[in-house]
Amino acid sequence: MEQVSIKIAGMSCAGCVNSVRNALSRLPGVQVGRVEVGGAAVSYDPKLTTPESIHSAIVKAGFEPEVAP
Repeated sequence: MEQVSIKIAGMSCAGCVNSVRNALSRLPGVQVGRVEVGGAAVSYDPKLTTPESIHSAIVKAGFEPEVAP
């Protein structure tokens, strides 16, 4: 398992946190750790998903990861 911490712009409330958590939890091989306003920490299996997929899931949830993969 690889670990990554991601700063996320545009999050301002518990609803935002839940949206990001739900988007990340749908990805195969991802274990969602901490999700809070402004960022998230996840572990992922590189055989099942990629940092690009994680980035894309956050974007699709309506937020912007501050560092693109």
